[in-house]
Amino acid sequence: MSVWLPTSPCTPEACAGHEGDSANVPHAVLRLAAAIALILLGILGAPPVRLLPAGPRHRVVRAWSTALVRAFGIRITVHGSPGPGGGRLLVANHISWLDIPLVAAALPCRMLAKSDIRTWPVLGRLAGRAGTLFIERDRIRALPATVEAMTGALLAGDRVTVFPEGSTWCGRAQGTFRRAAFQAALDARVPVQPLRLTYLRCDGGPAGAPAFVGDDPLTASLWRIARARGVRAEVRLRGPRPPRARPRARPPPAPRRPGPPGGRAPP
Repeated sequence: MSVWLPTSPCTPEACAGHEGDSANVPHAVLRLAAAIALILLGILGAPPVRLLPAGPRHRVVRAWSTALVRAFGIRITVHGSPGPGGGRLLVANHISWLDIPLVAAALPCRMLAKSDIRTWPVLGRLAGRAGTLFIERDRIRALPATVEAMTGALLAGDRVTVFPEGSTWCGRAQGTFRRAAFQAALDARVPVQPLRLTYLRCDGGPAGAPAFVGDDPLTASLWRIARARGVRAEVRLRGPRPPRARPRARPPPAPRRPGPPGGRAPP
């Protein structure tokens, strides 16, 4: 793995525990069965849904994404307005693989995800059919091509969601936003809209169960989320901001030549 890749100090043992009530095993199995059924339905329904006009298509995607998150027993609260349509770069903090359907439940968009997701059973195929843009994190040289693909999607009027931290964090802490993804918004001259994702327990504290960090296996994450009770997900939509390039540093002023005694300027 490249030393330039962003990393997170969060680990499943330290960050992904659930402090609260747990669902019994039969209830958790039912949740997983409902989620798997929805995912299979999404794979089968993706081709005809693509043929729908934009408005109905977006409503179907939002309804399906909401149902998938709710299948795990997680309630969703959305604060703020999606704003007008058109190309826009959505930037959000990254906690879990659940972030993808959670953002899609709040507003329709395309995702930028790591290429590893393509190999995930069932979920990888669904992500591909949903128009996900993939980035090869281990190949730094592939980054310009990824930025170019994002720029094309933004120019076509799509909303594209990115997680600029480059890695998942548990939600109690947050990583630094990398600048590369913002270049696509500058090239396409579209606004940037920040999103804040939070998973909370009944008492208002951060929920650890949804965190998908470190070397956590997907199967373990699925089961942990299915067993957790009382988890609530919040999406806070901020207002769109126009893209602005970082101002260039001004060169230092040239040193003044010393004048003759008496303060007169040299000829």
